[in-house]
Amino acid sequence: MSRAAGNFRGVPVARNRDTSPGDSERLLESLNAEQRMAVTSEHSPLRILAGAGSGKTRVLTHRIAHLAHEGAADPARVLAVTFTRKAAAELRDRLGKLGLRHGVQAGTFHSIAYAQLRGRWEERGIRPPELLDRKVGFIARLCPSGPRTLALDVTSEIEWASARLIEPEDYARAAVASGRSIPLEAPVLAEIYQRYRDTKKRRRMVDFDDLLRLAVRDLQADPVYASARRWRFRHLYVDEFQDVNPLQYELLSAWSGPESTLCVVGDPNQAIYSWNGADARYLVDFDRYFPGAETVTLRDNYRSSPEILAAANAVLAAGGGRIASLRANRPPGPRPTVRGYADETTEAAAVVRSCRDLRRPDRPWRSQAVLVRTNAQAAALAEAFVAAGVPHRVRGNASLLTRPEINDALTKLSSMTTVADFLAECERVVAAADPGADSATAPRLNDERRSNVAELIRLGREYLSLHPEGSTSDFSTWLRITLRDTDSSSDAVEVVTFHAAKGLEWPIVHIAGLEKGYVPIHQSLDDPDALDEERRLLYVALTRARDELHCSFASSRTFGSRTVKRQQSPWLDDLRAGLGEPAARPSGSQISERTRSTRSALRRKRDDLGDTDRPLFESLRDWRKVQANRGDVPAYVVFSDATLVAVAEKRPTTVAELLDLPGIGTVKAERFGEDLLRLVAEAD
Repeated sequence: MSRAAGNFRGVPVARNRDTSPGDSERLLESLNAEQRMAVTSEHSPLRILAGAGSGKTRVLTHRIAHLAHEGAADPARVLAVTFTRKAAAELRDRLGKLGLRHGVQAGTFHSIAYAQLRGRWEERGIRPPELLDRKVGFIARLCPSGPRTLALDVTSEIEWASARLIEPEDYARAAVASGRSIPLEAPVLAEIYQRYRDTKKRRRMVDFDDLLRLAVRDLQADPVYASARRWRFRHLYVDEFQDVNPLQYELLSAWSGPESTLCVVGDPNQAIYSWNGADARYLVDFDRYFPGAETVTLRDNYRSSPEILAAANAVLAAGGGRIASLRANRPPGPRPTVRGYADETTEAAAVVRSCRDLRRPDRPWRSQAVLVRTNAQAAALAEAFVAAGVPHRVRGNASLLTRPEINDALTKLSSMTTVADFLAECERVVAAADPGADSATAPRLNDERRSNVAELIRLGREYLSLHPEGSTSDFSTWLRITLRDTDSSSDAVEVVTFHAAKGLEWPIVHIAGLEKGYVPIHQSLDDPDALDEERRLLYVALTRARDELHCSFASSRTFGSRTVKRQQSPWLDDLRAGLGEPAARPSGSQISERTRSTRSALRRKRDDLGDTDRPLFESLRDWRKVQANRGDVPAYVVFSDATLVAVAEKRPTTVAELLDLPGIGTVKAERFGEDLLRLVAEAD
């Protein structure tokens, strides 16, 4: 990104008409030292690392208002970019309360790009293309016949590729290199991607990603227009910068010029959307993308009690969190609890009972939330809430009945003679979708979708135990009643997935299903980068709690007709350590025999390295130590010894060969691949 690092001096503007003398000082009175530094810094580019509950939005709005009150920035030339319309509305509302009722433009990347394009089209007399806002149905017509989930998965892949600036002809290679689980053969999906683009162009249609791409194109193609645009919006602010993807970064670059100022706010420890194309490197390696940048770190948490924060910090620190642990700024509160239950039904009933026991006149139902990792878990909890008569609401897309794989299954229900026949068909689908099944005939269901269908089977068997002669239509009605949500405006406990909970908070939070396979999710277990993201996701869930935190897990869980034993999440021991409690030892030893044998095998492998491989291994370890010191993280966070042994033995010469080695995912290959290949080359 082209820009001159510097400050706001030398660019005086008229004082904002909404301000009065003394406003600027009053803005600073309630800020702590780090917040004040972030608000008053005259440096650009500026990175503000803002941990959970550290007053991120407060600092962002106070900085905009302070510079306006000081006459250093005209509000009419400020552009604030957020990731949701709700966040943009909140930012505008807060700025109004700070005396900026006019001028500042705030919106999402897409809304700002669309406004830019509409103005450009109107100026040039161009009829705007039709906006394609429901692309799944459009893409479904380009896909081979299959379940509803196929079009949804293909759409997700196309959106991922667009966000990563990957062209159709490059998709197959990029998907394989990234280790993505894709719903069709990569060349077939690439062909659909190309046909999707061609069809849109022929029909003069654009989707939301096209808005960003076209906005970039206009700015790059017309320097005079770009200069005017950059003059109009000289001061750029970006919230949640850890969630920016390459396409959004390219648009931000196009909006920026040599005279632009930039301030970004984000938290690398809340980077949980890499699967959707987000790239936290723009925030983590900010100096690389924005030379001469200054950083201010906000370490004080004002949301959670010290006990909750200690637990969350411990979970994050055990995985090598990127910024210092947050400091609590609230009085002590109740200690977080961790409880295990025999099965998911007992756990759900206990969680609902706890919600009921904690309700008081000054604590309505809506002051509590139950967080779960997957949608399937929300169904069992919703059932328990209904049975207990406790009002609840499933937020967002967490309701089982909204899931496309469940809709696919239920479309077959009316054609079935009995509920038992329907459940048998669902069992066949789940069995065929097992990772070990024949991929040529198996339906494309990932782990979570397979769990959702298994949950439908469990509910069906429960229905038959209550109504052995019940009809398929009665079962459909029973499902809707059992899983119904309360009115969104009512006072109700919220049931929310971890991802949907980001940006929210509640006085009391219950986190259910803290088991290996859910936390971390099963498909992340063999991918270190995905595993790191899962740990950050748990950290996000823990830091949603203000006053009380209650965690639970089940020792067994039923998936369809199978009941399987479950292990508590390994990260619960990190949580307990943060509270000064001993680790749980369910089988007499925390280290399993498998773990012991794995470690012994690694020691033997290191000892067996030959005279040729050992010097390279030692060089790799020395390099890893330097990287760990730079990032202030444990060495194993960079790479494990097992990965370094594999590099020393295999001696990869390309990024593709690196990606074939254990412990090297796309993110680490992009970040460290050049160094690893250089060290290998120097050793040869």
